[in-house]
Amino acid sequence: MPRFNFTDFKYFEKTPTSPYNLQCKVSDLIFCSRSTRCKVDTVNPETGEYRVVLQGTLDWEDYQPEDYTK
Repeated sequence: MPRFNFTDFKYFEKTPTSPYNLQCKVSDLIFCSRSTRCKVDTVNPETGEYRVVLQGTLDWEDYQPEDYTK
């Protein structure tokens, strides 16, 4: 399983990105977390636009600072 690390957060602000690639990074983030929750903030049925907030705690048990500065 891929390991999500601190530097991967910058990936979420890259636009445009494919839904598949975004799904992979979000999945990596969720699977590497100890806890997660999701809140649907807004949904516009006329335009299809939505906003979802994902919140969680990463599992930093094996955290090695040098691993995340490369």
